[in-house]
Amino acid sequence: MTSLLYQPPVQLPRLHARPEAAVHVRRARVGDIPRLYEIINYYAARGDMLPKTMDQLYARVRNFNVAEADGEVVGSAALHITWADLAEVVSVAIHPDFQGRGLGRLLIEPLFDEARELGIPTLFTLTLQVGFFSRLGFREVPKLRLPHKIWQDCTTCFKQDRCDEIAMVRPV
Repeated sequence: MTSLLYQPPVQLPRLHARPEAAVHVRRARVGDIPRLYEIINYYAARGDMLPKTMDQLYARVRNFNVAEADGEVVGSAALHITWADLAEVVSVAIHPDFQGRGLGRLLIEPLFDEARELGIPTLFTLTLQVGFFSRLGFREVPKLRLPHKIWQDCTTCFKQDRCDEIAMVRPV
């Protein structure tokens, strides 16, 4: 049985997918979780994002979009509903072999439509990638503007006292 605890991968396994392969975005499936775990936690081990356990990923699989090339998952992004009027864009991660192709944008733009369909007027993210999210229409705000996020997640986060992430919001 796979451990529920976070165990950072030392390096990502090699992909069979060719970097020049066509990529399409789809909803995640349960079978995608092991690859999502590898990609997300590869970046978490580098300090670029927060880690996710297998348990967290299985519990939230319905929140995820994945980018797929040659039948392999090469990227992810998810929408986490925080409150009636607020949802968070989380776990945006692209396999290094597929970066620089606009996959982050391809994964996140459908989340805007999903939030709109759900009647959620505002999206936010906590990120170290300010330039990327700025190009998607997000703007920096003080973290205290996101009290529901702070109540739900930040109080138990291991980075709580030394958080280096930037809060950003975007109207839908």
